[in-house]
Amino acid sequence: MDTIFTTERVRPLLAQVRDFVETELIPLENGFSHTKLGDLIPMLDQKRQQVKAAGLWGLHLAKEHGLDDGPGHGLTLCEFGQISEVLAYAPFFGHYVFGCQAPDIGNTELLHKFASDELKERYLKPLMAGAIRSCFSMTEPEFAGSNPTRMATRAVRVGDQYVINGRKWFTSSADGAAFAVVMAVTNPDAAPHQRASMIIVPTDTPGFAIERNIPVFGEAGEGWFSHSEVTYTDCRVPVSNLIGGEGMGFRLAQERLGPGRVHHCMRWVGNAEKALDLLCKRAATREIEDGVMLGEKQFIQDFISESRAEIDACRLYVLNTAYMIDTVGVNNVRDAVSGIKFYVANAFLRVLDRAIQVHGALGVTDDTVLSAMYRHERGARIWDGADEVHKQNLAISILKTYGLDIKQKARELQQFRQMMAAERIQADV
Repeated sequence: MDTIFTTERVRPLLAQVRDFVETELIPLENGFSHTKLGDLIPMLDQKRQQVKAAGLWGLHLAKEHGLDDGPGHGLTLCEFGQISEVLAYAPFFGHYVFGCQAPDIGNTELLHKFASDELKERYLKPLMAGAIRSCFSMTEPEFAGSNPTRMATRAVRVGDQYVINGRKWFTSSADGAAFAVVMAVTNPDAAPHQRASMIIVPTDTPGFAIERNIPVFGEAGEGWFSHSEVTYTDCRVPVSNLIGGEGMGFRLAQERLGPGRVHHCMRWVGNAEKALDLLCKRAATREIEDGVMLGEKQFIQDFISESRAEIDACRLYVLNTAYMIDTVGVNNVRDAVSGIKFYVANAFLRVLDRAIQVHGALGVTDDTVLSAMYRHERGARIWDGADEVHKQNLAISILKTYGLDIKQKARELQQFRQMMAAERIQADV
């Protein structure tokens, strides 16, 4: 679907990508068991070669990335968001076949902006070429993921090495990854937002262990379609594996997660289109009475019209946010990023739920992709910040423009409590 954001540069690419998805990837869904994704890897890697031969590899990469076997189209975030939507119509294959699946796409951007030349040569180039995969290791089971300033994993500097100890979970795509980008505390006495750093840990480092692929609604998954629990036990890596500088972990996370949320949201828009397409096909062909199709029922028509409007609204909301990030920077668009994250996640899940409902019992089986989509994407309201956190942040920002600075009041209250505690200690002395 063309929008006001569809540029002349991206329009022909959208047509090419859509044709590839429809002719090469959608047919793979017939009889596909997503629980055995590994069986398809050789075929999918052949598809990757076809993508490269067609000049469609690395659409999200800028020319200055130095990609050897791809054109590096240098699409803007807004332009690539439209590509991402089309890829999401093949929910289990699209992004992987085009080399832009999470978390690799986010790690690519992170390393391009902040890694040393040595790290770029060793890790970024093969990552861009699709020769290796990566994972992102931040969340810990003992602490709320919504507050990334609290974590137990430590990276202690010993000579010219970091010694890393800790436990992470929901380290996405660790299964088969060549390296992890690990967030660990390097400066425990610093201010909360300056304690952690990001460090590359090759997965063959002694002490790195994948304890399990975490079952999500009973499915553990494999390869890039999985989330792992990982332990780091005296993992030793060179200090030169540090990304950026010490204490920059939180800042790097924000740099990475802003555009990353746009990637998530545009993928969900494409997933929602897929769900609506399946819903409509079912409604148009499923006979509910003699000669009467399910789509003739008014409440099904309500499902369809509500879904259509919600998807179109989401698309424009996300693309406008991406356009603003491209033009004024993510730091100036944080409210919109929070807004799209919870709004699109909820709209997508509503559309998906309607599609499952229209399919009846079939919808909860693995005979369609709907149940697998739900298993993997119910976490949409949790990943990269729970809905409640994004809603709170957006409301606080809005109220500040009306003169109510909730964060400042909280700081003043904390200072008052500290002062009172100090006075009580002094009185006791």
